[in-house]
Amino acid sequence: MEKLTENMIRWAESKLGSTEYAGWCLAFIEDALEISNHIEVFGGDSAKESCELYKDALRGGVPERGAFVFYNCLCPGENGPVNWGHCGISLGDGRVIHAWDMVRIDDYLAIEKLTALTGDHPEYLGWVALERVLIQKPY
Repeated sequence: MEKLTENMIRWAESKLGSTEYAGWCLAFIEDALEISNHIEVFGGDSAKESCELYKDALRGGVPERGAFVFYNCLCPGENGPVNWGHCGISLGDGRVIHAWDMVRIDDYLAIEKLTALTGDHPEYLGWVALERVLIQKPY
């Protein structure tokens, strides 16, 4: 598990400052895990939907290294704001690497101070250990 975690974090850190994933936080964390480790995982279509899939394992507090970290967040939708959520990868020291306006690192609670395009602010929901993400099965 440690090798998967370190590969994922190293890949994610290589994207720091990139705007390639702006607005695509779930794609960013999935690519970090999948591309760096040559595997495929199955999550939801949005950060919020993925969080719901893992709700049996959702924990509070400071996320462990390599965990997927989830937030509620209203995002622009075709018919108005939609809670698509937000997500990132824990670096294990209270910091999360995530794709917002660019790939960046913020304290997991400081992310709640960011402002989405809708004017909304993310709300911390918790984290899911990488082991749980890896056992997710397709529908």
